[in-house]
Amino acid sequence: MSVLAIVPCFNEQDSVAAVVADLHRHLPEADVLVVDDASTDGTRDIARLAGATVVSLCVNLGVGGAMRVGYRYADEHGYEQVLQVDGDGQHDSSQAPLLLDALGGADLVIGARFAGTGDYDVRGPRRWSMQLLAAVLSRRTRVRLTDTTSGFRATGPRATRLFARHYTAEYLGDTVEAIVLAHKAGLTITQVPVVMRARTTGRPSAHPVQAMLYLGRVALALVLSSVRKFP
Repeated sequence: MSVLAIVPCFNEQDSVAAVVADLHRHLPEADVLVVDDASTDGTRDIARLAGATVVSLCVNLGVGGAMRVGYRYADEHGYEQVLQVDGDGQHDSSQAPLLLDALGGADLVIGARFAGTGDYDVRGPRRWSMQLLAAVLSRRTRVRLTDTTSGFRATGPRATRLFARHYTAEYLGDTVEAIVLAHKAGLTITQVPVVMRARTTGRPSAHPVQAMLYLGRVALALVLSSVRKFP
């Protein structure tokens, strides 16, 4: 099957080359698309030198907006399987075949950090927020989910077409609302346990001290997804 790995990046010049190389090593059959989200550093040029196709945005849209561009590219070019990989080096590409294999029985596959594999650790309020979100979405979708904010995901053709047109762009709400969108569209959702690394460069987008703000944003996204009419 034709496979596209989408790497949304904003100022990831220190890690993007290693991420692209890792994908080429573990998924030699896949094409790699780096969506440069209006970076102000050398992300675009370094990604291109590393062997990725690069789409550069004129304005910063956030991860959700960058992923919609990536899904649209995948849909227009007829890719059968799409993999989402963060540009900070957190996602281990050796785990990617697990997600792609699971697409045989699902439309959306989530790589879960907290499903019994690996020792990825999040503590305190941020961890409690993640657990609460996982419980709410598990109940809503009737699928056991333990890591609803994971950005390590794979989609089949139906989910790719849906996300190309309707993927949400809200910061930190994109991963959660995408699950709701897929569920409302009647798609099959599952998760597979994966090993993840701590990000190799930069700072995390949500610090423990910002856990309440993080939870509030995602809770708002959930509320909006409850009243929003999806196709």
